[in-house]
Amino acid sequence: METLEPILPNHVRIYACGLTPYDLAHVGHARANITFDILVRLLRSQGMQVTFVRNVTDIDDKILCRSKELGESPIAFAARMADLNLKELQILGCLPPAHEPRVSEHIQDILHLIERLLAKGAAYCAATSVGHDVYFSVRSFSDYGKLSHQKIEDLLVGARVEKGEAKRDPLDFALWKGCVESEWGWPSPWGYGRPGWHIECSAMSCHYLGEHFDIHCGGMDLIFPHHENEIAQSESVWGPPFARYWIHNGFVTVDGEKMSKSLGNFISIADVLAWNDPEALRYFMLGTHYRSPLAFNVMPREKGGGVSFPGVDAAERRVEYLYATRQALAEIAAGVEPDPTASSSVQGSIHQMTDYVFAALRRDLNTPAALASLSELATLANEIAVEANAKRSSRKIADRQVAAALLASFDQCCAVLGLMGSPYEEFEKRVCSRRLRIKQMDEQQIHALIEERNQARAARHFERADELRRQLMEQGVAVFDTPHGTRWKVSL
Repeated sequence: METLEPILPNHVRIYACGLTPYDLAHVGHARANITFDILVRLLRSQGMQVTFVRNVTDIDDKILCRSKELGESPIAFAARMADLNLKELQILGCLPPAHEPRVSEHIQDILHLIERLLAKGAAYCAATSVGHDVYFSVRSFSDYGKLSHQKIEDLLVGARVEKGEAKRDPLDFALWKGCVESEWGWPSPWGYGRPGWHIECSAMSCHYLGEHFDIHCGGMDLIFPHHENEIAQSESVWGPPFARYWIHNGFVTVDGEKMSKSLGNFISIADVLAWNDPEALRYFMLGTHYRSPLAFNVMPREKGGGVSFPGVDAAERRVEYLYATRQALAEIAAGVEPDPTASSSVQGSIHQMTDYVFAALRRDLNTPAALASLSELATLANEIAVEANAKRSSRKIADRQVAAALLASFDQCCAVLGLMGSPYEEFEKRVCSRRLRIKQMDEQQIHALIEERNQARAARHFERADELRRQLMEQGVAVFDTPHGTRWKVSL
């Protein structure tokens, strides 16, 4: 494992390959962006200045095809889909990047970089039936394959020149693709056309981060050919290293198979958020190390139709527990008498568990270990809550300063993980609203039953109160009698 040493002191520059907005964002996109987000949060928590750039690939053949089907202009379609996709990432708790460039806004940067590659002999122009293409000459770059650990002679096996291509070598890739002027494109020194995929990221990363930067992120599927080609283009012009460090997240599998549209097991972020809370999806993904495959299972729901995601359901229960824990701790910290006898030992445990969370993240973003330490912190918080409630009548309860210190550490750990991002009441409300909708339940009827039960209890009609409680439980409503009144929640 390498130690991070940024090029500029205390300033980490990060580029991440973002979305190609031709369809809904899927859970693989969610995983990649949550990984990037944890990295940025961790570095900032350690006092680093972070410049995070995440692009939007709004020029792509898939966008062109899809926009034609819908009768929209490609740029308008891509903008609409990008806004939708990016809003979902925000809902998942991903912090906004410092810059979010779109390819269509950087055509001049791309043209300039292609011109430099041509001038250095690393690229060539070739005539086609519709204009002129520009290709990168892979053999001109002696280090080609160093990221993916592939050899040129092995890559040649099965490589071929497709119909309509004019490249000299099957390994070469397009920097600029000529097209007729009735199609989607831009003027260039080589004729009308549009940029190739790989050149876009090289141009945009240089524009915002410079010729050399610290960390390049993306999915494991981008190692080859995309990131390999980015290195070849960029280092052919500016020299090595293009990026000092590379971070690649693993695949998402659905029922044991890699998720893909061709297999029909594509799950969008919207699919999951229709059934689960955004923080549940985030927590679920943090439970697997970012470099490992992430198993995403789908099951039919027992009642009411639809599907369930068992792993995300389990994560939602953990998130509920964390929110309830924090709320209990906040109530104690806000209004209890000090208990000095607990101070030293509890404070030591708080610091140790907090250190474990951050130490785990510094070890290659080990989020499963960080969640385990957060769980220990939550257990300690609940122990303090139980003790405080047991001593309520005598007012001799846990040290207010210890409770406040534990709350601060809990919030610090949750913040670096991007969890507990809402006030407790807001979280409860959105979870309740969604579950009521899923179960097709009437909130007013629930309130009416609870009010009837409260009246029965007040009149000491306990059998009737118990019967009403059973009715609510059969509907999936749990009832809690607290010193502050009756609370209820809808179960998953």
